[in-house]
Amino acid sequence: MGLANLVPGISGGTMLLAAGVYPRFINAISEVTRLRLKLGPVVILGTVVAAALLAIVLGAGALKDFVVNQRWAAYSLFIGLTLGGVPALWGLVRASKDARPMAAVWIAALVGFAAMAALAIAQQSGLGAAGGGGSNVVMLGLAGVAGASAMILPGVSGGYLLLVLGQYVPILSAIDSAKDAVRAGDYAAALSPALTVLVPVGIGVVVGVAVVSNVLRIMLARFEKPTLGLLLGLLLGAVVGLWPFQQGVLPDIGSTVKGEVVTAESQATIDAEDWPIAYFTPSGTQIGGAIGLIVLGLGVTLGVSWLGREKPARGQPPA
Repeated sequence: MGLANLVPGISGGTMLLAAGVYPRFINAISEVTRLRLKLGPVVILGTVVAAALLAIVLGAGALKDFVVNQRWAAYSLFIGLTLGGVPALWGLVRASKDARPMAAVWIAALVGFAAMAALAIAQQSGLGAAGGGGSNVVMLGLAGVAGASAMILPGVSGGYLLLVLGQYVPILSAIDSAKDAVRAGDYAAALSPALTVLVPVGIGVVVGVAVVSNVLRIMLARFEKPTLGLLLGLLLGAVVGLWPFQQGVLPDIGSTVKGEVVTAESQATIDAEDWPIAYFTPSGTQIGGAIGLIVLGLGVTLGVSWLGREKPARGQPPA
């Protein structure tokens, strides 16, 4: 689940399904957030969360470098990973016992698609948000809530939501910086990214797990088809923000990066992760590579979903 939440396009919920622990994990969240602290749910929740945090800490640096230095390849792979979540959600729609007509699904899907597409277009209008210049306590807390909500249902990618919100690289950078500082024994240096980035995100995660999970559970119980349709639209709309052929460019002298004017002296010291983003015309090789990576990502997520499919009881025919 931790690795899935790091990678835009893969749902943590889908990975829990593949591991066969999804129902117990959701039940554990419900029990713990209602302060029913029984040993079994606490152990399950603690084990999954601890393992996820370990995976995030160990994998954050490599994935951040992949996105910053090979953006077109990373985004191509993420498109495939994202689209691979569609069958999982569509399967939930088909299995729904909600008596509402399918029109409710399509209307909600259009709303979700429009909302995600508008968010992606607004985020890209500055062509630099992915670099992390828009981080603040509110946005980081919202990013934590978004990431937590993606753990609840299969098919919704927390990593992608962070990418669209412009907080993906800043959060991964903070994790990597804190990890390096602790490894070097410089605990004072580790406090800065921990307090300014990781604490707001952590608070958002706690709020998201405690509140969003229960809200989604209620919505699914009362408005199952519209809720699944909304999630489907959000998933499809996610692709809008992942046009792969964009790259970081060295900021011009006189431009502003992270609230500071770029000078001839400071230009060379600006980290690549803070460079503004610009679109470029791809070569034939890059187009072919992008298509191949999209297919690869699609296959990976479809494979995970296949592993996590509900198995029929012994002696029963498959659904």
